[in-house]
Amino acid sequence: MGFRSFVVAAGSALALAAGSAWAKDSVTIGLQLEPPHLDPTSAAAQAIDSVVYSNVFEGLTRFMGDGSVVPGLAESWEISEDGTVYTFKLREGVTFHDGSAMDAEDVKFSLDRARAEDSTNAQKALFEGITAVDAVDPQTVQITLEAPNGSLLFNLAWGDAVIVAPESIDSIKTNPVGTGAYTFQEWVQGDRITLARNPDYWGDQPALASATFKFISDPTAAFAAMMAEDIDAFDNFPAPENLPQFDADPRFQVLVGSTEGETILSTNNKQPPFDDIRVRQAVAHAIDRQAIIDGAMFGYGTPIGTHFAPHHPAYKDLTGMSAHDPEQARALLAEAGFPDGFETTLHLPPPSYARRGGEIVAAQLAAIGIKAEIINVEWAQWLESVFRGKSFGLTIVSHTEPMDIGIYARPDYYFQYNSKAFQELMNRLNATTDPDTRTAILQQAQEMIAADYVNGYLFQLAKLGVAKAGLQGLWENAPTAAIDLSALSWAE
Repeated sequence: MGFRSFVVAAGSALALAAGSAWAKDSVTIGLQLEPPHLDPTSAAAQAIDSVVYSNVFEGLTRFMGDGSVVPGLAESWEISEDGTVYTFKLREGVTFHDGSAMDAEDVKFSLDRARAEDSTNAQKALFEGITAVDAVDPQTVQITLEAPNGSLLFNLAWGDAVIVAPESIDSIKTNPVGTGAYTFQEWVQGDRITLARNPDYWGDQPALASATFKFISDPTAAFAAMMAEDIDAFDNFPAPENLPQFDADPRFQVLVGSTEGETILSTNNKQPPFDDIRVRQAVAHAIDRQAIIDGAMFGYGTPIGTHFAPHHPAYKDLTGMSAHDPEQARALLAEAGFPDGFETTLHLPPPSYARRGGEIVAAQLAAIGIKAEIINVEWAQWLESVFRGKSFGLTIVSHTEPMDIGIYARPDYYFQYNSKAFQELMNRLNATTDPDTRTAILQQAQEMIAADYVNGYLFQLAKLGVAKAGLQGLWENAPTAAIDLSALSWAE
């Protein structure tokens, strides 16, 4: 080998080594959905939390990968004997990404903003029982409740309850300023969001210096990007049919776990004819859950008969109440005055479970005489027309918030179920701390919404992750919609 050739070869080797070292200091993660904006306290889109939960924004408490709730910005707390006053001790030395100190006044501002009359928080109900938030001193916050709430620490771990800086609110949607281990760097609309390690983070420094979230909506493109190793991981891989191919390739690891995502055929309970329980029951009996799981998810998913995660200890299997029975479905429609069926709309957001599952559901409904016009919508359109506007007949969506059966106690929620009995049941649950009593109430709640056929309950969404073999720390399960960057590292 001549000298010049040796230099070129050596230079190439050094370039490869440098590239390898760079790769082990960063990560590129594929997401199917791009967030509509980056403020988790004013939208229902799970894609926001996927990027910013724990990474950019933090709350008083937080979820871990196993679903447990642990201290976050609050290092400890005390609860009064009557269960109505929580006193939180905040961590020392916490700063926002702009360098300003995070203290009790910021916590008060954030929680008062979330529960305000004009709040746009998608989970405003989480804060309804709070009567006052007081900054006792810079490191102490006191939350007073109108009645004991055994779910308060759980509620404060949601992305909707993160602590934000008053000074950053005007630009929070495009330039989020939090206290997390990563700072926002760049958002190239339609392409990617980049975060960088926060050198002033109050906790342990994460292993990775930077992270890029790459938006790839098309399942075929997602497969190609992973196979080409253009991305390092796809947290919720949208093409389950490709998983066996990844599993057989030593370059990759496949992580199959559970999510909190109850995938449902959401029904507008106030829109005729769905305001008739017999029609909703007919829809429920038209559904063949296993056919949807097999056809849309290639066998990944667990059938559900109510809005509750099967892995939760309080779960009841109520699938038998809405077993696939087209003959009974047609009889119920005739009894309700629709012997020839009727027409409605079926709005489908971008995720594969919705678009693929919607085609199957539409065919199953057609078999009993219900003609559902499929309307494919982008996520922002779905939030505007369906979630906020309530302008729909049917839609398919996965509710990924943890333990969220309480949404059925909100008459103004998008499927507009209004049951005084259920609302009272949730009030009893919130006032109860005894574990056995809470389990009994939760099971009664599951039975109530199943018996009212509020929605068509399809399946619990599986968490299907694909990553390069050397990437460590990815959550196998998804107790909330989050990609915890601080847990990630590359194997040596």
